[in-house]
Amino acid sequence: MSSVEATTAQATARGLEQTLTVAVPDLRKYTEAEAAFKPAPDKWSKKEILGHLIDSALNNHQRFIRAQQGPLELPGYAQDFWVAAQGYQETDWETLILLWAVVNRHLVRVMQRIPAAALQQTCKIGAHAPVTLEYIVEDYLVHLHHHLRQAQVTYST
Repeated sequence: MSSVEATTAQATARGLEQTLTVAVPDLRKYTEAEAAFKPAPDKWSKKEILGHLIDSALNNHQRFIRAQQGPLELPGYAQDFWVAAQGYQETDWETLILLWAVVNRHLVRVMQRIPAAALQQTCKIGAHAPVTLEYIVEDYLVHLHHHLRQAQVTYST
């Protein structure tokens, strides 16, 4: 890789930065009631989706840092339990938006700093097969976009 060619992590960081620029104002167009609306009893509201994305950011922060030190094994994530246990449905919408944005802005910085060689470190999460840190970084943005689409939030221009 040439010195001017960006790593996958740096490219993903740029994509995350662009996503935040578009998605944060779009999230704010929803009222508290709209954000709390559950389309079905077993489906997440926008608040719960954003809470899940906060969990994702915080869990991945640990992965992004720890995997740089060598092979990593971490427990899985019981998403429905975490979302319910943290009471995202009852949390103020603006608080969720601010927390999600701040944590993700920090992840932009973290991604930009991951050395190219570290991207090949392996990570095993729960019962899943090991993957590289590079895969985890790329998948983070794919996963985030999936849930923003689910919440009907615009994330690109």
